[in-house]
Amino acid sequence: MNQEVGSDMKRTHGHAVLLRKSSSSKMALKEKIVQIYEAFFQGEDPSVGNPNFWDELFLLKPNIPYIEGEFDKVSGEGLMMLKDNLNTLFYKAVESVKEDNTIKVVNAINTMSALVRGIFRKNFGDFGFDIINILIGFDAAETVMQELVENLNQILNGEHPTALKQHVLKFIMVLATASDNISQNTLLEYLMINSLFESIVQILGNVNLRLMLGTDAVQVLTLLVQYRKYESANPYIVKLSILDDELALTGYAQVVLGALSDFNREYLCRSTEAQAGWFSTLANMVGNMFVPDEKQVSAVRANDLVLLALYEAIHLNRNFITALTHTHTPSTPTTPPSSPTVPVSNPLNDPAPALQKLNQALLEQSSHPTNLLVTFLEYSSIVMQDTKDETRHSNAKLCLVILTCIAEDQYANSLMHDVNINFRVTLHRMPMRHRKVKVEKDTPSRPLVCALLDLVVEFTMSHMMKSFPLELYNRCLGITQRVLCYQKKCRVRLQYPWKELWTALINLLKYLLSNESNLLKKHNNIFHLSSKIVNIFNLFITYGDTFLPNPNSYDELYYEIIRMHQVFDNLYSMALRYTTNDGESKESAARLTNHLVNIKLVLHHVQSLTNHLVNIKAIINHFSPKVDSWAAANQLSSLTEEQVLDVVRANYDSLTLKLQDSLDQYERYSEKPRENAFFTNLVRSVVMDVRKSVSNLSQSHHQVLQSVAEM
Repeated sequence: MNQEVGSDMKRTHGHAVLLRKSSSSKMALKEKIVQIYEAFFQGEDPSVGNPNFWDELFLLKPNIPYIEGEFDKVSGEGLMMLKDNLNTLFYKAVESVKEDNTIKVVNAINTMSALVRGIFRKNFGDFGFDIINILIGFDAAETVMQELVENLNQILNGEHPTALKQHVLKFIMVLATASDNISQNTLLEYLMINSLFESIVQILGNVNLRLMLGTDAVQVLTLLVQYRKYESANPYIVKLSILDDELALTGYAQVVLGALSDFNREYLCRSTEAQAGWFSTLANMVGNMFVPDEKQVSAVRANDLVLLALYEAIHLNRNFITALTHTHTPSTPTTPPSSPTVPVSNPLNDPAPALQKLNQALLEQSSHPTNLLVTFLEYSSIVMQDTKDETRHSNAKLCLVILTCIAEDQYANSLMHDVNINFRVTLHRMPMRHRKVKVEKDTPSRPLVCALLDLVVEFTMSHMMKSFPLELYNRCLGITQRVLCYQKKCRVRLQYPWKELWTALINLLKYLLSNESNLLKKHNNIFHLSSKIVNIFNLFITYGDTFLPNPNSYDELYYEIIRMHQVFDNLYSMALRYTTNDGESKESAARLTNHLVNIKLVLHHVQSLTNHLVNIKAIINHFSPKVDSWAAANQLSSLTEEQVLDVVRANYDSLTLKLQDSLDQYERYSEKPRENAFFTNLVRSVVMDVRKSVSNLSQSHHQVLQSVAEM
């Protein structure tokens, strides 16, 4: 075997050359393979008179840049004239993929890759049948593509080098990312008819293969799921949604977990580097945290496909929740993945303490049980720190969409609320002027829903800024509502510091009131956001006795409402301005929203807001006079918290509240049609990133040949 491979490798690299005179009479070298390509693109058939031509062609290493460059030179009309030659070359490459000679297989795959990339670089308007005709031929396309997929499946499932299997997966990614709009890539129609799904599942279910091929396998599956997902029945969507292979689902989860864990560790390294000295700390806070540089943004962007893979699994497959929460203890790292580099000439910048902290943090993390959800929550806390950049905003939105899907799932909620299933979750917090960067040490082991609520509270407190992320706030509040609805329904009394959530929500209302005019210039839906906040308070008021941990928590809720009554009074007054000032408010709303339909929407949400505030106003109007009366009777100018709580407890019986409908109901998440545009843009970005990563398959050429030589 080794002798044959060695002989083949000599033939591959021992290219025959022709001598050609240049204009300066110097001799120039031209590869044999280039001469053959020239003949093809000149409309000639170099196989004429050479019966061994096709047997020998794919022993020569293809020149991928040359092929792609030739397509750039040829006009659309010229390509039609070359149709027969291109059809023949593509078909012969497909035939060679099923041969036993690995070198020929790799070269054939690389040749097809160059043909696909070259022809898709031409502008055919909307990609479609012209490309199929020129590349393969209408009449033969179905048969040729069926044979190609069968050959690729045979390699992925058979006894072949792992490096060759990886090469095949990357070639499939070349096919999937040939056009910017994946749904216009008609080549993928044949991958829908002839499935690769079973081969991908086999890889994910095999522990040894998954280590090398898992990432590529998940990426291929995620890309194929995107093809015309809103237009027709995509078989990969159907098969992924009903997949119940525990090994494969666990493998899928492990691949995503590994990618997110790597990102979290890299972030920890960067954070540790920033803390290595006072000067670099200041520089990093100013330069990196508030204005993320290009390198950091690209690091986040690289995880878009991983997040998309996680989203599709959670959104489509209910069985995946088990894999999402599957507990394991990671192997202990001996060294950090990348050592921070900091100046050592200045004693103030000695990196040793920072590196020690990093190693200690990594060791502590590795000693505690974890799962994909734990890792994902930490990842979310990182990318949600800064949402001003479009890429990070998109990444944060996808994180919140995933968390919304999780918060809607009954089984996921039961696991997250189970007091017998506790985890330590590291959440990273954004540095702000009124607080230092803080990473929790000795994070307590708690039910996972506590970390989810902490994440929501942290986002609420840290994003009240000029570029107000209204949509992300709406999603955070939606997650909170879903969690509370589950607790109310199942009567789960979670031991959680609810006052932190109430404080965050009240502060958010204060921000909305203080910035009303500026926010209304950009968003007409701050009333809807305000209603969501008030509704969460109504959930606590109406049903808190079923899920708050003890009566004292219920008392504290009333105390916070009374203490911050001015915020709710101002909110009520703001709502009334837009409902009672008949002429001016409507005209003002018209100028802000520009469209009559938006005026109606604003007025609708304003009316909803006033209705939702009824019970809070009732609490304030009922208790405030009694508190004032008690203070006057006892000749006290100010009361302690305990004194106010005593008044509240003594006057519950005389309080009348209105039972509000639908507080524990919400519109379930649906991707279509509301999120179509978001995912279309996200997939386009992912496609372009993946295309760059597999732009030159010849880079892995040597790796495949090396693996064959070692057999």
